[in-house]
Amino acid sequence: MIVVIAVALAAAVQGGAANAVPAGQADQPPSHERQLLYYNHAYGVFDRETADAIEHSAYLREFANFQVRTTTGSGGETWTGRYLMGRETYFELFGVGDVPGQDGLLGSAGTGLSTERAGDQATVIERLKAEGVTDPVLFLQTRDFGDGVPVPWFDAVLTTLEYDAYDAWAMEYRPEYFADPRGNTEPAAFPGDVGRERYLSDLYRDHLMRDVTSVRFAVTAGDLADTVPLLRAGGFAVRSVASGGVVARGGGTTIRYDVVAREHAGMRRVEMSLNHPVKYRHVEQLGHSTLVVGPGTRAVWTFDDTSDADAG
Repeated sequence: MIVVIAVALAAAVQGGAANAVPAGQADQPPSHERQLLYYNHAYGVFDRETADAIEHSAYLREFANFQVRTTTGSGGETWTGRYLMGRETYFELFGVGDVPGQDGLLGSAGTGLSTERAGDQATVIERLKAEGVTDPVLFLQTRDFGDGVPVPWFDAVLTTLEYDAYDAWAMEYRPEYFADPRGNTEPAAFPGDVGRERYLSDLYRDHLMRDVTSVRFAVTAGDLADTVPLLRAGGFAVRSVASGGVVARGGGTTIRYDVVAREHAGMRRVEMSLNHPVKYRHVEQLGHSTLVVGPGTRAVWTFDDTSDADAG
């Protein structure tokens, strides 16, 4: 169920916009009445020690609907990731080189924001124009289940092909994917249902992790400037924070961005809700990262900045 759009655009020009978020662009309420985009998933690329510890963790297989899988996308690109999947949201963890090209470098990261209703992405594209993105990048991602017969997976929209280490995209699952039995998706809950809960399985019920409630990234100023218009077009409320970054809220998941130099970029923190409260506090050290579960109905996973360490 991995959805790393950037690997399908490996030929993109590197180097994000140099400008910071324009003054006043972030500190505004949602500019649209209805939220169209919701946090779907995020990914981060980590040092090999951390990635290997995550891949071989027995605890993670108890904690979440956890999978290690290689996926084939458009053009035959493949990527191998470690996935923790909840009811509606999930996240993907890679080691250096697990994703082709620029997206496989230490500190690379990204976020997919998806629609819940068929046709809403067309409205997102129109809203982007009002946010100053006059020429958004449109892309169809396909998925090959290993039998050589790809199926249309989702339509994607990006604000630019140029980025330093972080990219965000809008996505809308295709009806062909839901109709394909290989996808193991759920029946529609309403006409036009292309939502996250339909896409993900109910295996989360057998584990502690329920959903991603917050994710935090360290990004360059240029990558942040390219991301804010997409967040606002999707209906997120975006405000500035003291670090020079922003916080985006909407749809049950908060996304925070702190501005750093490229060498310090990366996914830094993921907070999750649990299916039921736990009385204990469990600490799991996984390479250069720490997962703390409980007490209560919350888990927090923090990832160290290993930019000065050997990427392996």
